[in-house]
Amino acid sequence: MPTEDELFAAVEALLAGEPEMPEPAERARLREAAGVTQARLAQVLQTTTQTVKNWEAGRAEPRAPRRQAYQRLLNGWAERFPADPAYAAPVQDTAAPEAFTGRTTPAEAQTLSTGQATQGAAAVDDTPSRMAAGPAPAAASRPVRTARGASTSGRHGAKKAAPAGTAVDGAADPRFENGPLAVVDVEDGQVLAYCVGGLVLDVPAKSIPALVDWTLREARLGQPKLSGPGKDGDPLIVLTEAALERYGLPVALTDEERLAGRLPEGHKVIKQLVRAEWKLTKRGFGPWARIYRPAQGSERACVQLCIPSWHALDSRHWGQAAQLAPADLARVLGVYASRVMTPRGSTAVTGLELMTALHPPTHAVRDEATGAFRKSETKTPGSLGEHPVDPAPCEAPDGHPLLKDLPRFHVRGPGEKLFEEAFDWARPLTDAECMRRNLVGIDVNMAFAAGANGLVVGLGEPTHVKAPVFDPKLPGSWLVDLSHVDLSRVQVAKDKWVDLDASLLPSPFTPKGERPEGPAWYATPTVAYAVELGYDVAPIEAYVRYDNGRYLDAWYNRLRDAFLATMADLGVHADMAPADFLVAMDGWRGRDPQLAIVVDAIKATVKGGLGKLRERPRGEGWRPGQPWRALSRPTWRPDIRAAVISRTRINFHRKIVKHAAFTGQYPVAILSDCVVYAVDGTSPLDFLPYRDGKPLPGGFKLGINPGLVKWEGTQSVLWGEEVRERFNAPELNLARYIKDGTVTDADNGE
Repeated sequence: MPTEDELFAAVEALLAGEPEMPEPAERARLREAAGVTQARLAQVLQTTTQTVKNWEAGRAEPRAPRRQAYQRLLNGWAERFPADPAYAAPVQDTAAPEAFTGRTTPAEAQTLSTGQATQGAAAVDDTPSRMAAGPAPAAASRPVRTARGASTSGRHGAKKAAPAGTAVDGAADPRFENGPLAVVDVEDGQVLAYCVGGLVLDVPAKSIPALVDWTLREARLGQPKLSGPGKDGDPLIVLTEAALERYGLPVALTDEERLAGRLPEGHKVIKQLVRAEWKLTKRGFGPWARIYRPAQGSERACVQLCIPSWHALDSRHWGQAAQLAPADLARVLGVYASRVMTPRGSTAVTGLELMTALHPPTHAVRDEATGAFRKSETKTPGSLGEHPVDPAPCEAPDGHPLLKDLPRFHVRGPGEKLFEEAFDWARPLTDAECMRRNLVGIDVNMAFAAGANGLVVGLGEPTHVKAPVFDPKLPGSWLVDLSHVDLSRVQVAKDKWVDLDASLLPSPFTPKGERPEGPAWYATPTVAYAVELGYDVAPIEAYVRYDNGRYLDAWYNRLRDAFLATMADLGVHADMAPADFLVAMDGWRGRDPQLAIVVDAIKATVKGGLGKLRERPRGEGWRPGQPWRALSRPTWRPDIRAAVISRTRINFHRKIVKHAAFTGQYPVAILSDCVVYAVDGTSPLDFLPYRDGKPLPGGFKLGINPGLVKWEGTQSVLWGEEVRERFNAPELNLARYIKDGTVTDADNGE
């Protein structure tokens, strides 16, 4: 039994060893009052500017011997620059709901409504404080202080609590209380894991196998399942360059490794994983590595690694995310994870995985004999199942095994191949349009997501039918002659026909806007539009799918909500007045560049996910007529992709026809979801027909919701004519360059 003197001596030693540091906000105030920059302070303390930023943001705490020196400096400044009572705002006032960084729990909302202070609670509670959405990130509030070493995951616990105004996705589930992911970095020799909400964890792992084990046993990272019969999201660990060096991995892949997409099998880290009985998926140890052990019952043991310096975060979709500081990268990926899902690979891979997560192929059923649960032998209703199905021959892309008996070099025409793609159409300007001053482009928000909304698609195998009666409610591919559809006279409403100048409009039945010359294969939405325009159709044959449903509805809803919530954080809200919307869209990226990255990633998830439905061979020694890896997935469904693109193109054409019928204005160029008009004004409001603030029914409407339009860009008519003359291309698609007017010789293949 220790004596009283021994106990008091131990307590005094503990108190002396950990001097009390001022709050992060106070540290920044004292430094600014002394007129010292962060860079100068870093120089004095022989550390980095980023480290000082982390100290003042509450993302990290100084360690000995810098802690004692920093403490002495702050004490000196505190005597010279005492705090002004008017300077410090009450804790409860720092959580103005202007920007989102995670999910808010009911308990957190109650804390905010009652104005309870969290600083005192943090000293006795061993979990990081998480509060509701707070100030915009450009002026984020300082983190609430917690007891040093407060443990949320065993003895290696949280270093700092989440900043006020943040919440961790999955906080309601104690298994994932630290969020879905962490960015692992090395700072001052210490390995740290930056989680969402500003939480920083100490990482004791000395190797990649130990890191995987720590992630699953102690880190409490992951994401709850998105659907009842689905699976929980595996934790994601992002490795910075410093972390790669610490764990014996290369900072960059060699050219050979980059082409292979992985490290060689003999790499020492892979050998470490093998010795520890961890496995890698078929794609190996690459930019998005999955490390796992076979599941034991319902318990999964799997960790996803993301390595930005190996180009895991494609700059086309993630912008400059790979160059962000660890805490900022954790924020960007955390917002994306909480609103879409934890990234499982590229945005395209994640888009496809989101479909499966929302509609799991199988579900558990109780065995009547034993009472135990087992996997159902039938697919989950509304899903694609867990076994791939062959497409119809007309839906198969060139080189598919179904087409291996075709003669070599045979080129399939419209009567053999379903070709549903987005618009790429342009025409010369008329004399009247040349007298206009400007070309104004408008762009449909999340056009392909809007095309998926409410769309009935096939879930099972196709059925071949000869001379069928067309059914607009039955998804499939139809061989039908639509060359008789004349756009010079169309039906825009029941018993209402209008005359149009068909030479100024693209045909809705081909991507290039050319009028079809005979029978061709079309998806259901395209044929249904011909009927809507008032013309009879007589299909020759069809491949229809009687097992069907609105498979993409949940997918659309989640991505729509993610997009709208993030744009709202950037000051662009749904249901804004047209003029207010245009003002809000001006400079929206600059309000928070990190959230702008999330917006781009969400858009890329839509397009990439749909593109993955018809993924083509990716090298691997493939030859025409042989199967490729993607064909083994139940989500390899070119018919669903075709239906979405068909509906998107038709929706766009319908609005163009409505606009022409009402205003007499015709497009001069269309590219995918962008259309250009020749007008006298500079703004969409100068030619879109609004009356008393209300748009033309069925026409274009300004707004941020998917399917509505935004301003894309304005250039002069003289600019357009000069560009076409320079390249000697009267039908050069000006919609491709309308945004900023930049055209290079490379754009025209020169």
